[in-house]
Amino acid sequence: MATAHSRSAARIMMAPAVFVLLVWMLVPLSMTLFFSFKKFLPLRGDSIGRGLDWVGFANYARFISSSSFWPSVVTTLLIVGGVLVITVALGILLGILLDQPMWGQGVVRILVIAPFFVMPTVSALVWKNLFMDPVNGFLAHVWRAFGATPVEWLSQASLPSIVLIVSWEWLPFATLILLTAIQSLDSEQLEAAEMDGASSPARFFYIVLPHLARAITIVILIQTIFLLSIFAEIFVTTGGAFGTKTLTYLIYQRVLESQNVGLGSAGGVYAIILANIVAIFLMRIVGKNLDA
Repeated sequence: MATAHSRSAARIMMAPAVFVLLVWMLVPLSMTLFFSFKKFLPLRGDSIGRGLDWVGFANYARFISSSSFWPSVVTTLLIVGGVLVITVALGILLGILLDQPMWGQGVVRILVIAPFFVMPTVSALVWKNLFMDPVNGFLAHVWRAFGATPVEWLSQASLPSIVLIVSWEWLPFATLILLTAIQSLDSEQLEAAEMDGASSPARFFYIVLPHLARAITIVILIQTIFLLSIFAEIFVTTGGAFGTKTLTYLIYQRVLESQNVGLGSAGGVYAIILANIVAIFLMRIVGKNLDA
């Protein structure tokens, strides 16, 4: 049992790391808040010598009044929701399959988890040029083999294509977490249920799925935090066109077009607010499983 002296020593040793972490987080956040109330045009000639002009909430009003703001929020939520559904569903399926005895099981698990270590930019380029290219892509050859006209995925089915690419990147993470949870399941429960005559679907829905509740919650929470800031895949593939402009990409686009750091900072604050709203919602609705 830890004594008061040992707890104090632990706090003292942790203090430098906590301080560095707080500074690393709070300084950029403070600068974002500061610039969001300013008209800062560092790349324009008319801003030279004028300093930072205070504009109050004008940047916030200008950003939220944009015709692209709410569509970008909806697109962001659609991508996050689509990726979560695919990764959780397929993650459970792959976790169950990888838990079965098979030849080369270790190699198969490594191959399934490998895509998680590929950079998002590289993944997007591979899917764009090798799979979804309407002329020389793999899917185009498959379509032609069946006598069908190849689909221009990134223009005709742009949003599903982005969801597919991002799901491929995050599926290994979900599979790894869910596979670990499946391996911790007591096999005697399944054997007892099977001896009592329970069918495979019944064993899955009444034993396996409730056991995976916490793991599913962790997957949803962690993935949502990162998916709300998705950018690289959209930048490489569609450039925000064809209805794939997320809030993060809109912030980048507004700063690039207007060269107004203050306007982009206001958009960043909106992104922070959206992320906190979604996180609170998930913690209240889905996160209850952590207390079960």
